[in-house]
Amino acid sequence: MGRKGKAKTVMEVHLLNLSLRSPLQLAARCGRASLLVTMASLLAACSSGDQYADIKAFMQDIEDQPRGNIAPLPEFESYQAFTYGASNRRSPFEPPVVIPQKSDEQKRNIGVKPPQDHVKQYLERFNLSSLSMVGTLEQDGGSWALIEDSDRGVHRVQVGDYMGSSWGQIESINDTGIDITEIVSDGAGGWLRRPRTIELKGLTE
Repeated sequence: MGRKGKAKTVMEVHLLNLSLRSPLQLAARCGRASLLVTMASLLAACSSGDQYADIKAFMQDIEDQPRGNIAPLPEFESYQAFTYGASNRRSPFEPPVVIPQKSDEQKRNIGVKPPQDHVKQYLERFNLSSLSMVGTLEQDGGSWALIEDSDRGVHRVQVGDYMGSSWGQIESINDTGIDITEIVSDGAGGWLRRPRTIELKGLTE
């Protein structure tokens, strides 16, 4: 093949390539053009502001409505401090204190109380029921009683001495027994005199 034949063949191949690529290039160019048109229309719509027209109209309607009046706040009375003046009275949550009426015996014993500054004697450590009289003794012109305690010890006592755990004071002594007056609680905060007698041991047997 000569040079003319080769040149013709190359020209034909080039023209064939151009004919094959021209539809693709044309489509690409058309697509670019349509995209540019779409973007331009969107920009024009955004710049026009028509999409906010309904919002602006709604806000204008709210603005044109008549304005209401807010009622003023009510006036409150000033706080008055309360001073509790019943602190020295009985609490309403506690039961009332019932003061029992004193009996005639309690009235007679008003002012009775155990002796003050009393030095306890030996027989005051025993209960009166555990002491017994076992005899009498005349000595130095006086009468004495012989008292036996629970430990079998014998003691000599006279009028005015104390014995028992309730301030029992000897009032009198005779051959058959001794008379004692104790001071005991009356159960209401006071004291009572209670007479007791210790008989001679074996007298009633």
